[in-house]
Amino acid sequence: MIETKLAPAPVERVMREDDFLVSKTDLKGRITYGNRIFIEYSGYSEAELLGKQHNIVRHPDMPRGVFKFLWDTLEARKECFAYVKNQSKDGGFYWVFANVTPSLNADGSVEGYFSVRRKPRASGIAAVTGLYRQMLAEEQRVGPRDACAASLALLNAALAQHGVSYESFILSI
Repeated sequence: MIETKLAPAPVERVMREDDFLVSKTDLKGRITYGNRIFIEYSGYSEAELLGKQHNIVRHPDMPRGVFKFLWDTLEARKECFAYVKNQSKDGGFYWVFANVTPSLNADGSVEGYFSVRRKPRASGIAAVTGLYRQMLAEEQRVGPRDACAASLALLNAALAQHGVSYESFILSI
């Protein structure tokens, strides 16, 4: 079955202060668990989510470079924080402040990934929106083959210009 891309809609759902979206994936990024709040915001049923790539909720406004950074960080067995704009099944969107960590089994091997997302700060969304727009423009300028590298280079240059690490930047906004 061929899946069609969902057109984004200008309808925003704002997370409640006490909401926590939780999901787990396997090593390939396929969803193995989603709590009821994740299911609610995604707009998909649990059956529609389980086994699907987590990027089922990826909004087209999100630069690929952000996810490249996230996966590189996870592969280094470190946690990653990020502001992420997600897309619901109905095309609407919701912003999250995500914490993604590798899940380790009893022998210390990575068996998957665990993500907890909460309501983001408005100041954080404002800070990343322009940066993400620049990263997307750079990705489009260079084309799909070089998009991630070019987008990450732009991100790293912006961080260097301000003399901060990615984590310091994300946690400070």
